[in-house]
Amino acid sequence: MSPDPATPEPASQKPGSQKPESPDPTAPEPTTQGAKAPDPRSQAPTNDSAAVPLVGVEAFRVRLPLVHEFETSSHRKSYLEHILVRLEDTAGFVGWGEIASPSDPFYSAETVDTCWWMLATHLAPAVLAHRWTTPWEADLAWARIRGHNFAKAGFDMACWDLACRREDMSLASALGGTRTSAPAGVSLGIEPTVDDLLAQVSHHLDDGYRRIKLKIAPGWDTEPVRAVRGTYPDLALQVDANGAYDEDPVHLNALQALDAYDLLLIEQPFAPGALAAHARLQARLDTALCLDESIDDLDQLDTAMALDAAKILNIKVSRMGGITPARRAHDRAVAGGWQVWCGGMHEFGIGRAANVALASLPGFALPSDVSGSDKYYTQDVVDPPIRAYDGEVPVPLDRPGLGHDVDEDLIRSLAGDTFTLRPPP
Repeated sequence: MSPDPATPEPASQKPGSQKPESPDPTAPEPTTQGAKAPDPRSQAPTNDSAAVPLVGVEAFRVRLPLVHEFETSSHRKSYLEHILVRLEDTAGFVGWGEIASPSDPFYSAETVDTCWWMLATHLAPAVLAHRWTTPWEADLAWARIRGHNFAKAGFDMACWDLACRREDMSLASALGGTRTSAPAGVSLGIEPTVDDLLAQVSHHLDDGYRRIKLKIAPGWDTEPVRAVRGTYPDLALQVDANGAYDEDPVHLNALQALDAYDLLLIEQPFAPGALAAHARLQARLDTALCLDESIDDLDQLDTAMALDAAKILNIKVSRMGGITPARRAHDRAVAGGWQVWCGGMHEFGIGRAANVALASLPGFALPSDVSGSDKYYTQDVVDPPIRAYDGEVPVPLDRPGLGHDVDEDLIRSLAGDTFTLRPPP
């Protein structure tokens, strides 16, 4: 485990609200001297009077156009549609989360449509009925549900935001974050030509970003990497295949050729379940492999570490199922000698703010995909907008919850569909 968060300063009372009487909901998971920390999912809340009383769950399907179209090994996109989750308690405190699932089932089996069904049919009723005192316990509400990590992540994020706002504590502080800013990199998609790619790299380096990630695919790998490395010999550079390769000799030759370009890492060359193939490739490369889609729970992480299938883990809040499992993955990977960094799903400001908070943890030694919102969107749903300054995104340690105000009026005006659930009278 990373160091326990510092004891918070006494919380100030919100104007017009009575601060709820409750234990610190952001306290770290309990530990036992000399023993493994117990899993909160095995511990039901013991003080029902201190449980967070919810009065409503709302969800909004919101679509934002991208500033620049983005192409990966599977598809190209010009906009993103995400689901924003709103929880409110009896004292008037509100927590927000983001379900940042793709619209199509190319990155994972989940889509916006499956998440919308899951939240309306299972997650919203379960969260509204569940009694939790700290956000470490919130995931007991959906413990019986297998998979659907993107949908779960939106609710887990909203529970953390709500709990932190109740205690007037920043999410980063609650998680044990120690950084005042998070080193940021940018992810660049597949472009029509190498010259177009070089123009994008130049643009983002001029904006101060210190690390560039290139999407690659069979036929678009060594040539763009050679061009970028030749133009920027000292650039921190990494590549991401999103599982587009297999152990065909042509593919293996291309992946091994990347070893010559001094990359930080090669991310997810093979399919998610191909951990043995990753281990075989890692044994043949000097460049570290990084896993993304392969790891969406701690058991998979343990297996990958036992196989030496990689040396680095991309931790995504959405893929792991929320802030709670993402924090646990950070602890497990760092304890096992792996490096970690925080990836993203082109989140709007709500999910991006959660990523920034997570990236403040001490184990995130590599630049994370927490670039400013303006790289992707002309208008975001939070204020102040998330911005990078000389390649660093400030961590709002002095603001409660996610550290940004959510523009509810804008969200309601942009929502293509809405959902509301309230407890029975």
